[in-house]
Amino acid sequence: MEIKKLNALRGLAALIVFITHFSDITNWLGGKFGGGSGAYGVMLFFLLSGFLMSYLYLGQEFNKVNIKRYFLARAARVVPLYLIVVLSSYLVSLGDYNSLYNISNYNALIGHLLFVYGESVLWSIPPEIQFYFIFIIFWAFAKSRVGYIYLTIIAVLIFLFFTNFPRVYGDLNGVPYNVFNTLRSLPYFFIGVILGMHFNSLKVPKYLRKHWFILVLFLIPLMYPEITNITSDARTRMWLSYEVLLVMSSVFFCIVFLVPDNNVLLANKLGDFIGKISYSLYLLHMPIITLVNQLTLTVEFKLLLSFALTISIAYISFRYFEEPVAKLIRRVASDKPIKRDCEVTPF
Repeated sequence: MEIKKLNALRGLAALIVFITHFSDITNWLGGKFGGGSGAYGVMLFFLLSGFLMSYLYLGQEFNKVNIKRYFLARAARVVPLYLIVVLSSYLVSLGDYNSLYNISNYNALIGHLLFVYGESVLWSIPPEIQFYFIFIIFWAFAKSRVGYIYLTIIAVLIFLFFTNFPRVYGDLNGVPYNVFNTLRSLPYFFIGVILGMHFNSLKVPKYLRKHWFILVLFLIPLMYPEITNITSDARTRMWLSYEVLLVMSSVFFCIVFLVPDNNVLLANKLGDFIGKISYSLYLLHMPIITLVNQLTLTVEFKLLLSFALTISIAYISFRYFEEPVAKLIRRVASDKPIKRDCEVTPF
């Protein structure tokens, strides 16, 4: 069953990242929507990722056929566009152009292709891919050892808290890697997994399902470093703060469990559209904003132009590349009807 309001939430996450980077690059409104606040959008992506994988797969039989379908479905949605962006960035960097992302040498290219390192917004793709493998462990437990899932998650969260998230990064024979990015992302994946496990079983009383719970979304900008000092260490400990984890998890819980499915602000065609193209919007917006910022225009017109170009290019990418390639790859995995991409991916 498709959860329509998650499409809009996915689109909102991508727009948070877009607005943050536009604010940082152009100093729009004095950079109040910048300062690394795009992290909150990525946190939503990771919560969605854990939730959707848990919701879609933990109820399925853990066998070789389903595992194959699972990996091909995941790769089909995320990997093709990522590879195009990475290889294109490397090729243009060889010509001393930085119109995409700075992947200027062979070792950096290998780090990206091995999903152990990511430049700029590409940093979030390796943790996503690595979590696909971690999720297999949870899936194996789901049939008869579901308690191990909770125990593992609690143990990892405690470990990360008391070790202050180990800074594991560097290079191996010149190939960069960054495990720290994965470690700091795990709590969001894990909370998403737990919520996904209970989506069907948790019966929320009707009197608690209210449209006004959508107002919890305003808690996100209240944590922006340039807007409020509620969390004085937000700029430096954004990903490492369990207080931030609590707020973001609460926002996600309220939207998924308490806001009615027919909420007009979440379940609508615009939300569906932005949600569909959110992955390409996320990967492609930075080069577009950087290019537009070089033009002699007012910052407001730069915003409109950047947004229009990003939406247009993201739609073209989704419609004529991502969707056809994903369907082609997933056809290899199963002869069953293929679910819509927006149902099975956080982006």
